[in-house]
Amino acid sequence: MKTLYISDLDGTLLDPSPKITEYTADTINALTAKGMNFTFATARSIYSAIPITSALDINVPCILMNGVSIYDIRNEKYVMNHFIEPADSAEILRIFEKHGVHCFMYRIDEEILTCYYSELTTKVMQSFAEVRKHEYKKPFVQCRLADHADEYTVYFTTTGKYEELLPVKLEAEKLSGVDIAFYLDVYNDSWYLEIFSHKASKANGIRFIRENYGFDKVVAFGDNLNDLPMFEQADTKIAVGNARDEVKAAADIVIGTNDKDGVAEYLVNLFQADDLNA
Repeated sequence: MKTLYISDLDGTLLDPSPKITEYTADTINALTAKGMNFTFATARSIYSAIPITSALDINVPCILMNGVSIYDIRNEKYVMNHFIEPADSAEILRIFEKHGVHCFMYRIDEEILTCYYSELTTKVMQSFAEVRKHEYKKPFVQCRLADHADEYTVYFTTTGKYEELLPVKLEAEKLSGVDIAFYLDVYNDSWYLEIFSHKASKANGIRFIRENYGFDKVVAFGDNLNDLPMFEQADTKIAVGNARDEVKAAADIVIGTNDKDGVAEYLVNLFQADDLNA
């Protein structure tokens, strides 16, 4: 049976710093060298996800931006992208403006992901942009968002207080052409609101990889609310010990925490047991 092991990054595979620990990298690389199929699914984009996982030998395309993109790391190319219809993008921008919330808008044009914004109105948004511009070299363009919301638009995101973002979430989720992720950041007390094509999700990303790369079984690791769609498509659902209660409730197994290399510990013990039973 061909099995795919797929993990969320922040709060799951990454430690709290966040980074891939040496133990996790050594463990996963040793197992992939023996034939384990391993990849990740994340809300991160290519600019932060690829550098932060560079110590790992990822041998299956990964899922980026909650399922917006499937990316082949080894061949450095997008396998698939889900774009938002221009009419839906226009309506999303109207909703943000109505509620006085600013956002980031992403486009993928000629294999290049670019982030657009009109204003950085909060310290959290400013920090979000500064880290990604300087640490991850993500291209940012300040502009009037409506002028660039075309057929290449893939993603809207913002971060802030729950009570400020909830009205946007409730109105935007009425649009049939989009799907939404709304969850608490594992590193601070801010909430993330992410809007993308209804065709994009970690669940659909797993379905695409399963069907196109011939996997019979999927084992998924997660910690946060945006991992629940991934669990829907997994045959075995595994929550790390620090996961939200909702994720633990949906899981088949609860393992060690992310600050104790929970995913790597589970995998090494699993494969050792399989070797003993061989």
